Amino acid sequence: MKELLKDFRGGIAGGLAIAIGGAIFLLVDNKLAGAALFSVGLFTICVMGLNLFTGKACALIDNHTGAYALKLAAIWLGNLVGAVAAALLLSLTRLSDKLTAGAQTVSATKLSQPLYSTFILGIFCNILIWLAVTGYRDIKDAVGKYLALLMGVTVFVAAGFEHCVANMFYLAMAGEYTLKALLFLVVCTLGNVVGAVLIPLIIGRRAKA
Repeated sequence: MKELLKDFRGGIAGGLAIAIGGAIFLLVDNKLAGAALFSVGLFTICVMGLNLFTGKACALIDNHTGAYALKLAAIWLGNLVGAVAAALLLSLTRLSDKLTAGAQTVSATKLSQPLYSTFILGIFCNILIWLAVTGYRDIKDAVGKYLALLMGVTVFVAAGFEHCVANMFYLAMAGEYTLKALLFLVVCTLGNVVGAVLIPLIIGRRAKA
């Protein structure tokens, strides 16, 4: 239980970090610049050793146990708390109007798509997250290490792929506290899990996160 609480707390911090990236994306008018700046979230998580569900899911290929599933559940819930808390706090600031309007536009598009689209886009998102976190871990050159994070995040955000933790923030900022939004998050999460293990399964490469 103590370890799960630690995972949960690290997940809260990770959710806050991704929410900051999501807020930057909503506030910047240039889509590509916003996508690149979003990478500050994953950069913070990797450098500070915080917990992010989509990153930790990449280790499922080596840790397909009940204990690791509980760990991921604790991190997911922590990410949710952190993302929602960030949205609630930002709603009290002068940035609220622009953030809320942007989040509502983004959320409307996401919630209107078929669930199979959400699932598939979730797969592609976490293929890029796997590349980003694996590159950060394995590349020895400092420039290459951080370029892996930048490229992985920039591409998935600019492409519109579905990231469950980023979506937690967007939906909360938009005030979408509905069963439809919850189902969307669940399907997105499942897609992210498949994307996290797809490349390692295909090429037989281990990918501890």
